[in-house]
Amino acid sequence: MGSWPNDAGFDTAYQELVPITLRVKGDIPHYAAGVLYRTGPLGYKAKSENGREFAAKHWFDGFSAVHRFQIDFPDTHGPAKVSYRSRRTVDEYLEHVRATGKGEGLTFALKRDPCNSFFKKVMAVFVPPARDNRNVGVTLSINMPGGGRAGGVEKPPINGHTNGIQTLHAKSDHHMVKKIDPETLEPQGIALQESLHPDLKGHISAAHAKSDPKTGDIFNFNLEFGKNSTYRIFRSSASTGKTGILATFHGTPAYIHSLFLTENYVILCVWNSHFTWAGTSILYHQNIVQAIAPFDPTSKATWYVIDRTHNRGLVAAYQSSALFSFHSVNAWEEPSTTDPTQTDVITELSLFENTDVIHRFYYDNLLSSLSTPDSEYAGKKRLSCLPMQAQFRLPNVSSPTTGSEHREAERLFLADKMISVELPTINPSYLTSRHRYTYGVTDRLKSSFMDGIAKFDNITQTSIFWECEGHTPGEPIFVADPEGKAEDDGVLLTVVLDGYVERSYLLVLRARDLMELGRAEVPGPVAFGFHGAFKGEGMQYSGDI
Repeated sequence: MGSWPNDAGFDTAYQELVPITLRVKGDIPHYAAGVLYRTGPLGYKAKSENGREFAAKHWFDGFSAVHRFQIDFPDTHGPAKVSYRSRRTVDEYLEHVRATGKGEGLTFALKRDPCNSFFKKVMAVFVPPARDNRNVGVTLSINMPGGGRAGGVEKPPINGHTNGIQTLHAKSDHHMVKKIDPETLEPQGIALQESLHPDLKGHISAAHAKSDPKTGDIFNFNLEFGKNSTYRIFRSSASTGKTGILATFHGTPAYIHSLFLTENYVILCVWNSHFTWAGTSILYHQNIVQAIAPFDPTSKATWYVIDRTHNRGLVAAYQSSALFSFHSVNAWEEPSTTDPTQTDVITELSLFENTDVIHRFYYDNLLSSLSTPDSEYAGKKRLSCLPMQAQFRLPNVSSPTTGSEHREAERLFLADKMISVELPTINPSYLTSRHRYTYGVTDRLKSSFMDGIAKFDNITQTSIFWECEGHTPGEPIFVADPEGKAEDDGVLLTVVLDGYVERSYLLVLRARDLMELGRAEVPGPVAFGFHGAFKGEGMQYSGDI
């Protein structure tokens, strides 16, 4: 395995609290004008007042931040002007860490003090944490339906923000959303999904909601733990701001990072990252990783299909062999292969053979200064942490399932790990329609982290690549050419760290062939992030997909 220099992307405190102008090279197309937000952890260590150093152990528990790139063209025919600013969004949590040297509240992987009394541990099962760390920063929603109420006001004010961006919200894998000022990036408050609808009282939700490309409505689930854990699938209307429950059903509680959307259905795959103790182990351990049961390859993944157009609720359920995934790619409807009067659903996702990848993202396994050549995640387990592009067919969804019947989901293909991607994205106008191309980051074992960008073709099951030794890219965001005719007419925006000089740049790639068109250079290392959202000068918005 190679080892590119990339520690500066994890262990950094670099931020720009006021906008700075970046040096631009090359030719960024005018249709890329707009605002790109990126989110993720900005550093993971903090010195306390008593001299102790707090350090998060897992990448997902670093200190949340938001980065903002604005691409403008002051002269209609002139070159791009790009500005950058960034800010941590966990002021209260950092203040607590610096005062006590400890992290508190529900985390992804932070283990608690083993000296806690048995009584306190038992009570933790029944009593939510007294302090919430508000470390929310996995995905972003621009002008989120219902976001006015979720931010503490009924409707977002018209406030002069550029590009029609009125509200910005950060989300994670739970029921909490954080409102952030779209310009200054200052945190403005926290709300729970219950503010959208009183029945959304569970603790777990998907960081990746799905947005209808035509209506802007957002779809997600809320999971409430109990003897019979309850899933509620809901929709927040972009036109009314109101939230309604589409379906309520019992199922095995699991860690689910994303779901699927078609023109007429929401699909929730309960893959094999099941929680122990009916989910209450999350409250006991106060973190998600310890609450996930060991991966059982003999168990089944369950696919639930919910009607979203005719109020029919849960209409079908399927089973497939065991799998794990962070990210769905897309889903769409096709005439059934056996009965043209019926409808099949095709789903595409980045699939993992087990849950090893969750553990791979401990800092000990990511930082070259901490990892060792004999680490289990430098050997066999590293291979099990690589994604595979996959498609499944859910046949005859328009014919409702009766009782507890579970049909079989058909796996259509499973691509080789060396051509597959994580942090996948597509041309957003193809969401809920058949698409061909998926873009994402690659891990071909050339680095201890991501090592390139790929364009995966799901028809030929081949990929083309962009890569540069020592340069680590993040998730690509697709910006479509408004005059383009083909699915891949557009550009990709990705933030890349040059590990040799420890500085980052916003890279603009032509989506058709992954050729560089231009870049904007940042004078410091932009922390490796999770996900982004783009809002163009028109109505184009890439996010919640």
